[in-house]
Amino acid sequence: MNNSYENSFLSKSIFNTQNIVLANIGWAVLALLYFLLFSAKVPGADGIESRAEWYVIGTNIFEALAYLGASILCLRNWLSPQIVSGRNVWLLIGLGMLSYFVGGIIFGYTEIVLKDEPDVSVGDIFFVLTYLLLGAGMILAVASRRINLEKWQWLIVLAIAVFGSLLAWWISMQQETPSELLVAILNWFYVVSDVVLLIIATTLLLAFWGGRVSQSWRMIAAAAFSLYIADMWFKYAQGPNYQSGEILEVFWVFSGVLFGMGAVLEYDASLRRTRRTSGRKRA
Repeated sequence: MNNSYENSFLSKSIFNTQNIVLANIGWAVLALLYFLLFSAKVPGADGIESRAEWYVIGTNIFEALAYLGASILCLRNWLSPQIVSGRNVWLLIGLGMLSYFVGGIIFGYTEIVLKDEPDVSVGDIFFVLTYLLLGAGMILAVASRRINLEKWQWLIVLAIAVFGSLLAWWISMQQETPSELLVAILNWFYVVSDVVLLIIATTLLLAFWGGRVSQSWRMIAAAAFSLYIADMWFKYAQGPNYQSGEILEVFWVFSGVLFGMGAVLEYDASLRRTRRTSGRKRA
């Protein structure tokens, strides 16, 4: 019995909120250093500059583990009956993170192992699922609250919506129009989805500002902004000479890390609220 108690105490002490947050921050810092230090292209035997394969593998590992960790933390919220924002919200976001993890694995395998860069791949199925699930989860979070923003807050939402839309449109206009209909549809789906998530994230940030779980939704909003930055850069940089591993792609890692931090902060806030409520009842 003593061993069981000691193991339980050790588990709780290791996987507490502070340690998980610090681990996420550490992972983001390591990823940033990795991208900054090793992303330079080096000339190969044929004289063409490219990034080392081990570096590209490393970027995929940083990204994959960030989203896998985020999915686990979000699904933990779904399993908790005390969660403030609603279990279905975190189920949808957690499944979205898991879908992005699977899509990233498929994309990395196609690029690194198969040495292929198709315009459309099986990974796109999971990336599309990611946006649908994230959008549904964040909309559900908005619907669960009475949105009563001030005029200046609505102006902020409008300004970010206009700026995000114009930037996405400008970047899209710089690209050649795809000859395949499916590729064109996917491109616009990703662009529109990024802008929609940006608008929802801004609304959530302002709606939850100052509430019991405001810190967690600040992280979620920052995660959506990071996803937008990485996606817009990827779309802008795409071309015949594009190679994975550009510095701004670290924002994909940041996005996964921030989703995970948002989940763990809400979990902690929900537990504290439950303890306060049960304490008052006993009194």
